[in-house]
Amino acid sequence: MAYKISDDCIACGTCIDECPVEAISEGDIYKIDPEICTDCGSCAEVCPVEAISPDK
Repeated sequence: MAYKISDDCIACGTCIDECPVEAISEGDIYKIDPEICTDCGSCAEVCPVEAISPDK
């Protein structure tokens, strides 16, 4: 199960530096590629606005 980024994303860039497999891409709202995401949760741990959660 991959993680997803909600509309609460402020595009601060903190999560991109944490992703070990480079699954996150920049934009107005950042996106996580579910095909690349390894479900490690590193991005969710560092998100300052808690915009990242497991995709159910």
